[in-house]
Amino acid sequence: MGSYLARRLLTSLAVLLGASMLTFSILHLVPGDPVAAMLGRQAVSGERAAELRAQLGLDDPLPVQYARYLGAALRGDLGMSIRSDQPVTVMIGGQLPSTLQLAAAALTIALLLGFVAGIAAAFWRNSWIDSAVTLLAVGSISIPSFWLGMLLIFVFSVQLGWLPSSSSRGDWRGLILPALTLGVAQAGVIARIVRASLVEQFGRLYVVLARAKGLREHIVVMRHALPNALIPVVTLLGLQVGFLLVGAIVVETVFARQGLGRLAVTAINNRDYPLVQGIVLVTATAYVLINTLTDLAYAWLDPRIRLQ
Repeated sequence: MGSYLARRLLTSLAVLLGASMLTFSILHLVPGDPVAAMLGRQAVSGERAAELRAQLGLDDPLPVQYARYLGAALRGDLGMSIRSDQPVTVMIGGQLPSTLQLAAAALTIALLLGFVAGIAAAFWRNSWIDSAVTLLAVGSISIPSFWLGMLLIFVFSVQLGWLPSSSSRGDWRGLILPALTLGVAQAGVIARIVRASLVEQFGRLYVVLARAKGLREHIVVMRHALPNALIPVVTLLGLQVGFLLVGAIVVETVFARQGLGRLAVTAINNRDYPLVQGIVLVTATAYVLINTLTDLAYAWLDPRIRLQ
């Protein structure tokens, strides 16, 4: 177990190093002069352009720039925003709680809907309930989140007036529609995985033995089959967190909700490349850490993995 943990941590560090190289290259992949892209060509020869070049260290060789960028990132310094003159870490830290709140609410909805629908489809497999769950799951995956968000706004805000159309921090009613928009598609994926994993477990000998002992079907499903069907679901959840963080960009824009996604859109529109770099690096780091924790959770769920 210790050797596996060491290998997994080394792999995660390598991925984070690659992510840092990718975020560093954002500034240098801009066609032409990066300063001209950020300030406009009319300001390239001005005092502000010289100040920005010095701030970003663009006159140094690329290896020197990357070493300086990586060292500062390891210290928690992601640079200064060129539009607001605020530290990038402060701007990200101010918006990150709102995005985490939205992602947590969406993940809760996805787990509740996905597990209930998946278990029901497996319990009554090859019935109309199974067909209905499959149809709804495929439909939820296929619907674009921006279209679903606008549909929910039209129905629940414009027509019924039950929920606000925009979301502000601290208003739990304003969190419902964005969380539904973000969580419904993930619920469809979870439902399909839970259903497939449970049906696979139903053919195993331990399930046949449990039924032969006279146990009720719901006890066989919930107490015996479901715990052994969680490994693929846990793998999926690690990937779902990344989709939730990316999907928050669209959802926060549709619902005018403050958060990391909306901050990223604003930074891209303003050509604030240091802020874009910081957001991408923080998101990639969160994604890698969550997937590492997901791999480590396997040993807790399945003792056979621990023995191996």
